Amino acid sequence: MKEITEALVKFRNERDWEQFHNPKDLAVALNIESAELLELFLWKKPEEANSEKIKEELADVFAYAFLLAEKYKLDVKDIVLEKIKKNGEKYPVDKAKGSAKKYDEL
Repeated sequence: MKEITEALVKFRNERDWEQFHNPKDLAVALNIESAELLELFLWKKPEEANSEKIKEELADVFAYAFLLAEKYKLDVKDIVLEKIKKNGEKYPVDKAKGSAKKYDEL
């Protein structure tokens, strides 16, 4: 994860783009890239979506998410593992397994 963040920051800094990468704009860019990913599935069955385009848009989503985490000095690995732990508490296996219900409906 650190290697990815370092590569993204190097790429950004070589182009003097940090001036455009404030947290608000990174969050907006993340949302836009997520919408572009979603658009690949519009009016299609999931298996009909172009996997090469999915790969590109997903990379953009990850890139902006990593850059946003970097702005707040957040360790991506730590925050994801912490969230998995919290979700495990909200969705215990014995209640949530095989269910799409939200945690407050289990």
